[in-house]
Amino acid sequence: MIVTAFLTGWPSIIAVILNYVKRSEVRATWLDSHFAWQIRTFWFALLWLAIGGILFITVVGIPFALALWFITGIWVLYRIIRGWLALSSQTPLPR
Repeated sequence: MIVTAFLTGWPSIIAVILNYVKRSEVRATWLDSHFAWQIRTFWFALLWLAIGGILFITVVGIPFALALWFITGIWVLYRIIRGWLALSSQTPLPR
């Protein structure tokens, strides 16, 4: 849970804001795909966390919410690792 909080908390919010602000500077470069990757990761993670929040409100959905949050954390971690590997080899990410 601590990893998920770090990956989806303030660092992610600050990163997505910086991505939107600096995105025009990397247009038509291999880094453009990295910016798009990070932005999509943020918004999809936020969507799944919000769905988990709605499930959590319904007492019956608590186990599903916890599972969804865990899976979302693993998915975000995967996206970060894959992004770092592509960044270190200076290759674009898939669209």
